[in-house]
Amino acid sequence: MSIKIDPTKIKPYGDSLDDGRMQISFALPAPADEKGKEAARLLLKKMGLENIEVCYYSDLGEGFTHFVAYVSTNATIDLTKIEVKTVDTPVMDLEETDKFMAENVKRKITVVGACIESDAHTVGIDAIMNMKGYNHRFGLERYQYFRTINMGAQVPSEELLAKAVEENADVVLVSQVVTQKNIHIRNLTKLIELAEAEGLRDKMLFICGGPRISHELAIELGYDAGFGSGSYATDVASYIAFHFAK
Repeated sequence: MSIKIDPTKIKPYGDSLDDGRMQISFALPAPADEKGKEAARLLLKKMGLENIEVCYYSDLGEGFTHFVAYVSTNATIDLTKIEVKTVDTPVMDLEETDKFMAENVKRKITVVGACIESDAHTVGIDAIMNMKGYNHRFGLERYQYFRTINMGAQVPSEELLAKAVEENADVVLVSQVVTQKNIHIRNLTKLIELAEAEGLRDKMLFICGGPRISHELAIELGYDAGFGSGSYATDVASYIAFHFAK
């Protein structure tokens, strides 16, 4: 038997459809005892949540405690009214992209990529650029029509742009994994402002990616495209291929 769902009024569910149950995890500067547990419950109550059950807490040290609670909400969302900006390029696999570029681009595209500033996590940039790629999807190094330069991690924005100029890059690819206190936004903004100041913004395709990056955010920050969690080299390669086929 199929379940009928009203897309105009969706809400969380735990045990049964539309029961509004959610699991919430958070930390408080409160003691790991019954007083801290009550503080967590009262906070959730002030948020308008109901049927609150603080089911777990753990001492994080230095006066902080991690809480897990089950709650209910009566809030609903209308899916039919939600609009999300996404990269709307069709996604091709490696062979399809190579064939498409051979027929429509007819030259190699140079891509210079890096994790900029203090970010030392290369997992994102490597998944997109390195030959082995990630999750059965080869990276840009494997493609016939991409010439790639992966500069690694903790690369100052100035050095990335200098390398892009030196290599006559078509694409600048930036990964940001660390997001505490929105440092990824500051770093990405710095790169774009430098590119604009040096007259490079309109000469290259600027793409950013990371766990808290969306296409909408990327556009707001001045980039051409953004790729978040669940994106692969196939997504990025297809976008670049269609862009340069115009």
